Amino acid sequence: SAYTPPADGITPSPVLPAAAEQAQEHPLGYALGQIHSIFILAQNARGLVIVDMHAAHERILYERLKAQLRARHPEVQRLLLPQSLAATPAHLDTLAQHRDWLHRLGFDLEASADESRIHINAVPSLLKHAAVAEIVGDLLHELGEYPASIAIERLQDEILSRLSCHKAVRAHDSLTIPEMNHLLRDIETTPASGQCNHGRPTWVQLTTDELGKYFMRGE
Repeated sequence: SAYTPPADGITPSPVLPAAAEQAQEHPLGYALGQIHSIFILAQNARGLVIVDMHAAHERILYERLKAQLRARHPEVQRLLLPQSLAATPAHLDTLAQHRDWLHRLGFDLEASADESRIHINAVPSLLKHAAVAEIVGDLLHELGEYPASIAIERLQDEILSRLSCHKAVRAHDSLTIPEMNHLLRDIETTPASGQCNHGRPTWVQLTTDELGKYFMRGE
């Protein structure tokens, strides 16, 4: 009878035709599955790749947000149903000070007539499926934490890093095999993707020789 694997936290993938040949095509190979919905396992030409999916996705988003800010023509997602959040005096002051920078990033925000709420009309396209009101509230709070005398350009890397962390896939999020492979392809084309925004590795490589040593192969 067919072997039924135990419920051990590994998400299996369907058998891919000519998997070894496919693994030759890309440096990070092709996804095999997840471990506890935290790490992605992938097979490449050298052996096994283990990816911290949150850390890797965070780096991808960070680099894309930086590119949008440099381009000054951000990819914007206008909301069919504009969202809003309760406005505090600090929020309103921060919005007034940093409206241009927020607009360059892709946010279209405006205070209501009575200044009781902040309406969110558009967001960077990278954040279109995120908890928009929560992100904007946190972003206004973080921007407001810095003295007005400090130029926003000095802080934007830190702010973009926090913003990308909000949107990155979380540990324990289940991904499909195509979603995992899409993330692997994005890692391969993202600058400095070997480290997350905090300097930790996003993936590691284990060669077939290194794996063999664990099982004393060839000894």
